[in-house]
Amino acid sequence: MLHNPLMSTSPSLYRRHRFPPEIISHCVWLYFRFCLSYRDVEEIMAVRGVTLTYETVREWCLKFGQTFANGLRHRRPRPGDRWHLDEVFIRINGRTHYLWRAVEQDAEVLDILVQRRRNKKAAKKFFRKLLKGLQYMPRVIVTDQLKSYGAAKAEIMPSVEHRQEKGQNNRAENSHQPTRVREKVMRGFKSAGQAQRFLSAFSQLSTHFRAGRHLYSAGGYREAMRLRFATWREVTGLQVAV
Repeated sequence: MLHNPLMSTSPSLYRRHRFPPEIISHCVWLYFRFCLSYRDVEEIMAVRGVTLTYETVREWCLKFGQTFANGLRHRRPRPGDRWHLDEVFIRINGRTHYLWRAVEQDAEVLDILVQRRRNKKAAKKFFRKLLKGLQYMPRVIVTDQLKSYGAAKAEIMPSVEHRQEKGQNNRAENSHQPTRVREKVMRGFKSAGQAQRFLSAFSQLSTHFRAGRHLYSAGGYREAMRLRFATWREVTGLQVAV
């Protein structure tokens, strides 16, 4: 049996919590995986005989969501070398912000960043965040016609091929759809910081459980999901890796 480094840290992670890790991780999974509010999760757990408040669910999601997302990120295979980047506007307290997102060719979300601008400076900041987190250069980046991408790429990754043909970036644009759905359910984001915290965890957790059913046979899909849930149990400290 191999040592799982998360098992040595998980007791302290869950320390002083009245509920066991199984319930905490399940509530976090429900909230980030499905379009549910904190009150929805409270009600689902009540049906199962678990009495807690929606504020408890909120605190768990804030504390554990990003930790679990980071664990999934560290366990995934190295992403592809073709990155699709796109930005979409979001309204926060009546002010326009931009959600920058990068996905690779298999639709795995690489990273997100909420910013007030979509100029060259903002593009450079997003590129640096991507490279710092992934620690390798892509072969190709695909973007829309926004000139900020080209200007920033020329300084940050001048050797990388840049494609901007119309229609090539549908993969990144489609990846915004789950965010739009959650934004509506949450009735908008309250602040840029709240949007960044939620979407950073949401982009990793929700993507992990979307295996792409159309890519598998029925048996293949079940096996893919079995492996993903096994990874989830390792990340949440519920199972020792074998």
